[in-house]
Amino acid sequence: MNVLRAIFRLSFIVLFILALLLRVGWHNLWNKPDQNYILSIRSRWTRRFLLPVLGVRVHSQGPVPGFPCIIMANHRSYLDPVVICRDVPGMPVSKAEVARWPLIGTGVKHTGILFLERESRQSRHKTLLRIGEKVREGIIIILFPEGTTDVHPNTIPFRKGAFQLAAEQDLPIVPVAVEYRNPMDYWIGADTFIPHIFKRFGERKMDVYVRYGQPLSSGEASELIRKTQRWIDGQLKDIRRDFF
Repeated sequence: MNVLRAIFRLSFIVLFILALLLRVGWHNLWNKPDQNYILSIRSRWTRRFLLPVLGVRVHSQGPVPGFPCIIMANHRSYLDPVVICRDVPGMPVSKAEVARWPLIGTGVKHTGILFLERESRQSRHKTLLRIGEKVREGIIIILFPEGTTDVHPNTIPFRKGAFQLAAEQDLPIVPVAVEYRNPMDYWIGADTFIPHIFKRFGERKMDVYVRYGQPLSSGEASELIRKTQRWIDGQLKDIRRDFF
């Protein structure tokens, strides 16, 4: 691990967020706020600047969605939304604690995110309503239905809420599989931001594999869950097979 490299990258994250906030603020000063345009700026900057400087190499396959939908992805790391946003100008759904992260919380709040208090039924209900509203407004939502990061070879049980919403409102779901070549890059359990940054971003490179599936639709939430989970599990197995 290179401590100086980790310090440089942490400093770059701070500068990146400040520059992004200034860019978005400048746009909103002279133009009518446009959420999709702001999301596209964040996606483009993430692809061109943030992930390359952090040494994150993203290997993407499959048809990246360019239409309003709900992306359903497995969850390995807090970096997953950033990796997907590299390809997709989407709005992630994240736990409410992220809003309290210094600077990062401010950055994502002003560039597009939905916060969820996982233990609050009222918050979950409100978030589901907002997901439906955003998709109908033409925005791609990025969701991690496992509800937490995990190290299991297959996905853990999915939470039903967003699948029920998609079934009732005929919203397309796009399954996405995310896997890291090095399991040390998983960001799980009690790992906190700064220690993880120094532990992993001091390494020269990080390889992430992302696969996008075809859109799924059904009037039954259980059918959507089954199809999504089966597709992601199959892709995770296939990706890991290529590692050896």
